[in-house]
Amino acid sequence: MLRVGLTGGLGSGKSTVAAMLRELGAQVIEADALGRELMEPGHDVYAEIVRHFGPQVVNPDGRLNRPQLAELAFRQGRLQELNAIVHPPVIEAQRRWMKETFARDPNAVAVLESALIFEVVRDALARGDGSLADWRRRIDRIIVVIAQDSLKIARYVSRVIASCAPRNFSAQDRQAIEADARNRLSHQVPDAEKAAQADYVLDNAGDLASLRAQVSALFPRLQAESNKSGQNLSLQ
Repeated sequence: MLRVGLTGGLGSGKSTVAAMLRELGAQVIEADALGRELMEPGHDVYAEIVRHFGPQVVNPDGRLNRPQLAELAFRQGRLQELNAIVHPPVIEAQRRWMKETFARDPNAVAVLESALIFEVVRDALARGDGSLADWRRRIDRIIVVIAQDSLKIARYVSRVIASCAPRNFSAQDRQAIEADARNRLSHQVPDAEKAAQADYVLDNAGDLASLRAQVSALFPRLQAESNKSGQNLSLQ
């Protein structure tokens, strides 16, 4: 068994790497997808967000107004408050998924895709939350996907525009999206710091073929480490 944390900043391409690892046989779970699910009506996380931030973050249909929540978190300095609500249950859901995955396949390479592996620890320490401050120890290997910030921002802008098609975007619209990307990146641990603490670093500054070649070379190494399950690589 091998617990693998896959991370990278906004627009780094970690989701693309996750898809490639899944194609090669890894079991993959997306932290963002878990978070989105837990923030839907009917979940405790949803209820606590509404209680804490107020009815202003609720749409007429009862679901969260995510743009308004992002405004409060990223532009009004309340990201720590949001993370304190969302991170603990998401991490608990990840733990259960890992346990179930290894029960089915003791030699699995289980990949947790999350933009915030290092940020969770940083923010937990800042809040004095000891329950999350050492959660990095529950992961056996860390993969970091890196790219220049300018490239990350360009990818983010393209993704946002594509998701809103066929709407036309003005130059001012693009500038606003770029500013949002820079703001989000400013809340993330820089690539250099992540890479220094990673077990494997994938450089996504090139084309898709280059990235795929790196992933294809890495996966057999992860499988080999997983097959050492008798050595109990996992720390938790």
